[in-house]
Amino acid sequence: MPIFEYKGIDKYGKNVRSTIDADNSKTAKAKLKKDGIYVFELRDKTKVEKKPGQKRSGGKSVRVEDLSRMTRQLATMLKANVPLVETLAAVAEQTEQPTLKEAIADIKNMVNEGSPMHKALGKYPKIFKNIYISMCEAGEMSGTLDVILLRLAEFTESQNQLTNKVKSAMFYPVIMILFTMLILVVLFIVVIPQMVTIFESSPGLELQWYTLAVIGFSGILVNYWYAILVGGIGAYLLFRGWKSTPSGAATWDAIVLKLPIVGKLSRLIAVSRFTRTLSTLLAGGVPMLAAMDIVRNVVSNAVLAKAIDNARDNISEGESIAGPLKKSGQFPPFVISMINTGEKTGELETMLTQVSDAYDFDVRNSVDGLTSILAPVMIIVMGCVIGVIVFSIMLPLFEMSNLSGV
Repeated sequence: MPIFEYKGIDKYGKNVRSTIDADNSKTAKAKLKKDGIYVFELRDKTKVEKKPGQKRSGGKSVRVEDLSRMTRQLATMLKANVPLVETLAAVAEQTEQPTLKEAIADIKNMVNEGSPMHKALGKYPKIFKNIYISMCEAGEMSGTLDVILLRLAEFTESQNQLTNKVKSAMFYPVIMILFTMLILVVLFIVVIPQMVTIFESSPGLELQWYTLAVIGFSGILVNYWYAILVGGIGAYLLFRGWKSTPSGAATWDAIVLKLPIVGKLSRLIAVSRFTRTLSTLLAGGVPMLAAMDIVRNVVSNAVLAKAIDNARDNISEGESIAGPLKKSGQFPPFVISMINTGEKTGELETMLTQVSDAYDFDVRNSVDGLTSILAPVMIIVMGCVIGVIVFSIMLPLFEMSNLSGV
């Protein structure tokens, strides 16, 4: 008899992970459901994951745009009452992206052999995240897979638009910084050493302290560039290693949240993702505790994720969601008030959606405002830095001209 390994949540809200004997996945899931366990991952340990010669793309990811388009196609065909296997076959044929095309074709084969769609999706974790798989499972169980897929498409599109907005806003400042660094490298490594040779040819020339400082820094870069490069790479790797630890991530994310402008923007984005994702999961039929497990990984901030973890633990003990989030002190009063109202009126999903819409709007406005301010400020600062360096080098040239009587 096959042995199935599963991960889920029991009736007390605790995470469970174990194995169960069953004839097939449906029987295993039915047994676990009878025991009060909500399963969000189930796999057959006795079955070879990958047949000889069969290539899977579980380690490759795809663009959000391609995933969203494919999801909409699935939803449209299922809404037209086209059988799931035929829908997957048609979408696989229409998909141009090679990795996604291969994945859908393989998923179609697994579904055709009797595997639930959400289990087949789990074979490709780089393409289909936990939120996608959990919502598809809820859709299959409730018979509303077409509706769930449409919500998933809208969700991925909205999150992608928000991400692209932030990335596009950061593109110009990054280019400006790189361009300025290139100019500084040329000045310090090429131009200034040549100017030093000229200065040395004029014995009566007295250099000012700022010119000597620029020349000294140039000498350090020219003579010890390899040590600076190795030290910079080492410092970066140490920082990444520290930041990957739980304590390091919590400390760094706490620092980010306290920064004047970046902190506010980071919190806006995290709260928007939290409310949007939780709303989508709950509307898709995913239980609150399972939804909280998924949504903690979406906020991309260890401090807020810890607050969500604490809220989830309190919810499993019968408390409301608004109370624990308020105690954490990490969520704005507006969010707490809207969630509290949603719980009291039974319209939590609607209230969460309204909060995410409002915060998406705030993020866009904040990004636009930051971009409009950052661009001229960066131009002024970079101009001043380059200007000071050029002035430090040009002034001795003028003095040399005076000494020579030109």
